[in-house]
Amino acid sequence: MLIESGKLLAQINSPEDVRKLNYDEVVLLCGELRQFIIDNVSIYGGHFGASLGVVELTVALHHVFNTPDDMLVWDVGHQAYGHKILTGRKDKFHTNRRYKGISGFPKRSESEYDAFGVGHSSTSISAALGMAVASAYKNEKDRQHIAVIGDGAMTAGMAFEAMNHAGVTNSNLLIILNDNCMAIDPNVGALKDYLTDITTSHTYNRFRDDIWKLLGKISKFGPNAQAIASNMEAAVKTAFLKQSNLFESLKLRYFGPVDGHDVGHLVSIFKDLKDIQGPKLLHVITKKGKGYKYAEEGNPTFWHAPGMKFDKITGELQKKSVVGKQAPRYQDVFGESIVELAKANDKIMGITPAMPTGSSLNLMMATMPDRAFDVGIAEQHAVTFSAGLAVQGMIPFCNIYSSFMQRAYDQVVHDVCLQNLHVIFCLDRAGLAGADGPTHHGAYDIAYMRCLPNMIVSAPMDEIELRNLMYTATETKQPFSIRYPRGQGVTPEWKVPFQKLEIGKGRKLKSGSDLAILSFGTAGNLATKAIEKLSLEGISVAHYDLRFVKPLDAALLNEVFNTFDKILTIEDGCLQGGFGSAILEYMADNQFVAAVKRLGIPDLIIEHGEQNELYAECGFDENMICEEVKSLLYQTIKNQVVVR
Repeated sequence: MLIESGKLLAQINSPEDVRKLNYDEVVLLCGELRQFIIDNVSIYGGHFGASLGVVELTVALHHVFNTPDDMLVWDVGHQAYGHKILTGRKDKFHTNRRYKGISGFPKRSESEYDAFGVGHSSTSISAALGMAVASAYKNEKDRQHIAVIGDGAMTAGMAFEAMNHAGVTNSNLLIILNDNCMAIDPNVGALKDYLTDITTSHTYNRFRDDIWKLLGKISKFGPNAQAIASNMEAAVKTAFLKQSNLFESLKLRYFGPVDGHDVGHLVSIFKDLKDIQGPKLLHVITKKGKGYKYAEEGNPTFWHAPGMKFDKITGELQKKSVVGKQAPRYQDVFGESIVELAKANDKIMGITPAMPTGSSLNLMMATMPDRAFDVGIAEQHAVTFSAGLAVQGMIPFCNIYSSFMQRAYDQVVHDVCLQNLHVIFCLDRAGLAGADGPTHHGAYDIAYMRCLPNMIVSAPMDEIELRNLMYTATETKQPFSIRYPRGQGVTPEWKVPFQKLEIGKGRKLKSGSDLAILSFGTAGNLATKAIEKLSLEGISVAHYDLRFVKPLDAALLNEVFNTFDKILTIEDGCLQGGFGSAILEYMADNQFVAAVKRLGIPDLIIEHGEQNELYAECGFDENMICEEVKSLLYQTIKNQVVVR
C-alpha cells in the first residue's frame, strides 16, 4: 500500500488522484470518504443517508471514467456529497448548505465536474442523453455520458420519456439505476415491485453471473460477439423473470443487478461497459446510510437529512433546548388539520407526490389509508389524479412543495382551471426555503397561480389562518391555492375551532397615520415586528393583512389608497407578477395616486442560507423593513413607484 491508512483522502485533490490508486487504496478511500461525510454532517447538517449509500459507486465512477471530460450527472443530487469531496471541494465542504458556502447540490457554476445543475428529480437521463447526442454530432466518439438515478426518481414520467428516446438513438449513454427502495420516504408503485422481482430472482441472478463471464470472454466470438451475447442474455432474462425486461423493451441494454457496495466489482463492470456502445442501463443495489449503524438500522426517512446535529458515536440527536410551549411547523398544522377535516367530511382526500413525511400527509395516511395517496415522484399525475377525484365529487387536497408544483403547471392550467374543478392546492415550502437553495425556493407560485382564471390564491399569516383557509377551501367549488413556508409558525395555541373566512376579504391588524404596510402571508409577521420597533421611534404605521391576492379586497384597498399616499408591500415571493404587482395593478386600474415600494424576492437567483439570512439579503427582514419605511417617509427611497 502506497499511502498510510487514515491519510489517503487528505491527498486526494481531484479525480485524477483517484484514478492513480490501486485496488487496496480504492477500498481504503471508500472507508475514509464515508467517515469524512459522517464527521461533517454530524456537525454541520445536510443530506446524509443517500451519500453514504453511494460511496463505493462514487469512487468507482471517478476511478474508471475520465471526469470531467466524461460527463457525470447525478439525479436530484442528494447523494453527491462524496462526488463534491473528491472533486476539489473537500477543504470547504464544512460550508455545505451554509450561507455563502458551497451548494448542497451539484451546480455547474461551482465546479467543472458538475456536468449539470440538479435539485429536482428525474432530470438526469434527459440531460445526459442531450450531452451524448451532442457529443456524437461533434464526433467525440470516446466521450462517456453517465446518469445516476435512484429508483424513486425513476417513477417520474420524465425519466421514462428520456429512456424511450434513448432507446432509439445510438448514443454513448450509461444509465446507473441506484436501487435502494427509498426516495426520501419508502418508494411506492408497480416499478418498485418490478425491481424487487428482479433483485430477488435467485435463478436469474445465478445466470446473470454466467452472462458476465461470457461478456468477459467476448472477443472469442468474433465480430458478431456483442449480438450473440445480447441475444443469450435477453433469453435468460425473459426465461427466468416473471415478465420481459422493462428496460430491454425500451431498447436499453440491461445489466445487473449488482452489489453497489463491492467497489472492486463496480470498477470491473465500468471498465467493461465503457467498451459497449449504445444506450445501456446498469442496475445497482445499494443501502441508504450504508456504513453508519444508526442510519442503516433506524428510520431511513429521518436519516435522509437529520436536520440537526448528532453524536456520530451514539447517534444521539443534539436537540436545541426550548423554553415554554413551541409553535408547530406549518406542515404539521396541515397534517393534523386535514385529518380533523376529513373526519368531519368523508369526501376529503389527500394526495402528495412522494413527500408524505415532508408534507405531514403521513398522518392522514396512517389513520385513513384509503383516502390518502402517495403517488410517487409524479407531480403531473398528482394534479390530474386530483382533478379526476374532483370530477367524481371528492374534495382533493393536493399537497406539493411550491417549487415542485412548477413541474405540473400545465396540469393546473389545463386539467383543473379550464374545467373549474374543486382541487385544493396546499403549497408547502413557499417562499425562501433555506439551505436547499434556489432549486427549492418557492419564489414563483403567487405569480403563476394568480394569473389563472378560476383560481383563488391565498396565504395565511399564522397557523390559525392556515386552518381556517383549509376549512374555507372545502366550502368553495373552484380551484383554491394556499401557500405556507417551511419551518415553525408563531402561534403555540393554534388548535382552535375552524372558522370560515370570506373569500377575498383581508383584515386590518393595526391602525396608523404615517404609512401603510400591506402584507401577504407569513411575511406579515416580519412586518409586525418592524412596526413595533418603529413605534418606539414615534413612527405610526398601519398594517393590513390581505389574506388573498386573488380576489383582492377592493373595499380594504380603497380605504388604504384614500387614506395613505405612502405604501409598502411585503411578500415572500417574486416581485415580478407577485402580490406587490397586484397592488400596483389595482392602484393603476382605479386611478389612485401613491408612492409604493414593493419588498419581496428580487429578480435574481437567491442562493442558500438560513431563512433569516435570505430575508435580509432580499431586503425584507424586520430591520430592512424599518429602513424602507424611514426611506419612504423621508423621500430618500430609490426606484420609487409613483402612478399619476
